[in-house]
Amino acid sequence: MADDTDKSEAHPADGFEAAGLSEATPHYHGHRERLRSRFRAAGPDAISEYELLELVLFRAIPQRDVKPLAKELIAKFGSFAEVVAAPRARLKEVKGIGEAVVDELKIVHAAANRLTRGKFQKRAVLSSWSSVLDYCRSAMAYEDKEQFRLLFLDKRNQLIADEVQQKGTVDHTPVYPREVVKRALELSATALILVHNHPSGDPTPSRADIQMTQAIIDVARPLGISVHDHIIVGKEGHASFKGLKLI
Repeated sequence: MADDTDKSEAHPADGFEAAGLSEATPHYHGHRERLRSRFRAAGPDAISEYELLELVLFRAIPQRDVKPLAKELIAKFGSFAEVVAAPRARLKEVKGIGEAVVDELKIVHAAANRLTRGKFQKRAVLSSWSSVLDYCRSAMAYEDKEQFRLLFLDKRNQLIADEVQQKGTVDHTPVYPREVVKRALELSATALILVHNHPSGDPTPSRADIQMTQAIIDVARPLGISVHDHIIVGKEGHASFKGLKLI
């Protein structure tokens, strides 16, 4: 039997409504239209997280009531943000989730990351610090494995590049200070912001995090490259080495 998630994005019921054949409309279509109308009239604050997720699922699953699926996803992952950021493999563990649904969720996640990064991309990063933190949390806080990300800055502290340099396990990412500095030199960067995530949720720096940061600083400083900060993000918030006076 074909999976509903692989069907076209068209809304068959919309055609019935346009033709005035409301009696042929599937039972869930009225709910969809009411939810869309509420969203249009009152905005996103007027709907719950599972209802916002329903609006996303409508496109990928046009011919099924998606409210139970939306509620199940929120219950499993914890929030709308955690659903769209969840790994593909974990999403597909949920019955009724196929590639079309995963693609829709990942499009939303990518769009959110682009929006938050766009707030500081053409400006001095240090003057857009709240946007930097929002971006780092959006991009990495809900990953199930550690990632080490580098923000490369020019002499005006504008973003040159944003790269994930390493991916690790649930509690460790191998980082090589000389490789970090080598990449900075390749990009003619004069400053760095280090970012990594703690899948445990607790962003508190470990002894290894502190030692690794100092090792990068020691290699970068003689070459005229500054390390402005090291940010650790997790589901429970973030930690800034600069704010903690660790650098």
